Amino acid sequence: MRTRPGWPVRALALGALLSACAGEAERQVSLESGDIEFERPFPSGEPHLAVGAEGRTILTWTEPEDGVPALRLAIREADGWSAPRTVWTSEDMFVNWADFPSSVEMPDGTLAVHWLEKVAEAPYAYHVMLALSSDDGMTWTEPFRAHDDESPTEHGFVSMVPWRDGAALTWLDARAMAGAAAGGVHITEDSHAVRGPMSVRFRTLAPDGRLGPEVLLDDRTCECCQTALARVGDGLVAAYRDRSESEVRDIAVVRGAGERWTAPAPVSTDGWVIPGCPVNGPQLSGDEAALVSAWYTGAGGTPQAYVAFSADGGASFGPRIRIDEGLPLGRVDIERLDDGSAAVVWLEASNDTPRVLVRRVHPDGSQEPPLLISETAGERSSGFPRMVRLGDELLFAWTIPGEGGGVRVRPVRLSD
Repeated sequence: MRTRPGWPVRALALGALLSACAGEAERQVSLESGDIEFERPFPSGEPHLAVGAEGRTILTWTEPEDGVPALRLAIREADGWSAPRTVWTSEDMFVNWADFPSSVEMPDGTLAVHWLEKVAEAPYAYHVMLALSSDDGMTWTEPFRAHDDESPTEHGFVSMVPWRDGAALTWLDARAMAGAAAGGVHITEDSHAVRGPMSVRFRTLAPDGRLGPEVLLDDRTCECCQTALARVGDGLVAAYRDRSESEVRDIAVVRGAGERWTAPAPVSTDGWVIPGCPVNGPQLSGDEAALVSAWYTGAGGTPQAYVAFSADGGASFGPRIRIDEGLPLGRVDIERLDDGSAAVVWLEASNDTPRVLVRRVHPDGSQEPPLLISETAGERSSGFPRMVRLGDELLFAWTIPGEGGGVRVRPVRLSD
């Protein structure tokens, strides 16, 4: 199923009234969708949004230049979007529908971006590369590797957030799977094949490029689901899809700051047993004490998307709240709102054309009707919709596959 070539994305008169509490006073809030305000032509894809200083937004995406893979960047400020800027081009750039570049702005205004670079002929032998800019992306440092490990194995699914005077990042790391170059199978001296587990790791990044110590957060995780990282008060919370010895692959979180982290704990005990990676990771959004998580599961053979709220910074979560319309593809993102509710975006297959939907969910389990952001397609090239919040506005980025498609960005305003 594909969108029609050149399908015009129109302003949507959504105007769905939502109830929200501001202190003890009740007010009516509507979500109003604006026009497409940024777009790139096919075959652009893999967008990511990050909130920077003073309410600006950094958008990264991939788009070939003269047939060579390229990482592009644009900045949205009060007067609109900057012209696209090229961060890096390389024949060895690993472009993947689910494992895509991202950016973060540090407190001093330094921008950091990450992307993936192939290091061997094996299908998933690539490293996480970083580059920094002190002039809003006009010039960049020489790339450097985000991790100490140099093995020709998978390193990716990065999450980055501003942290203290720099940034923090998590990633999936296959160094324990190193061995035969074709995917982490090691043949022992007695001819037994041993496949090591994927792990999730953490470290800090300073504005001058210094990397902090690597910290192992979990030594056995799902192989190719996105990680998530959020600031909550003075600490950090990381989420990822865990993997038990019996192939249960539910969402776990760890909490910490720097080199001290808690043991992994489940967000929800879904009990999804699957002998392979579903490529569908969790997302987080937090503030001084509260946290909200969104994720996808196929437990019981039924696709489902959920949200759960935490009032204690991720130490515990309330009951899971199902938010999909019955046929979710997952690919979730989430933003916590001031009244304690959350906006969650996901892909819904529906019975005809897949759609990017967003809805508001409250901690008591109540939720508003879903609002349409865009029609899209069900194939992998439709990617993962991303969302950030800037005051009374939500900003969405997604990909429309095929000729006439590409990266799109539109705002949705929270208004009285």
